Amino acid sequence: MTVANAYKPQRNFWLLVILMLVGALVGDALGAVIIPYLPMLKPFASVGLAPATLDLHFARLTFGFTLTLSPLTALGLLLGYLLYRKL
Repeated sequence: MTVANAYKPQRNFWLLVILMLVGALVGDALGAVIIPYLPMLKPFASVGLAPATLDLHFARLTFGFTLTLSPLTALGLLLGYLLYRKL
């Protein structure tokens, strides 16, 4: 290990996740406001798992996940990543 690496601050993975999540949320909220005026910014991709239910008679569990990506959401994710790199 070199001296330069010894003093390099360790980056936190969870900080990256939080910054990208906040960036995506801000981009999505901004998109919700702007889409009525600029319809070209509507979501262009949606991927995920459809909800599936496991019924055990005494408990019912529902699993599912969907990610909808719009240009402003992608921009928010990118800005969150760039902010993480600057820290």
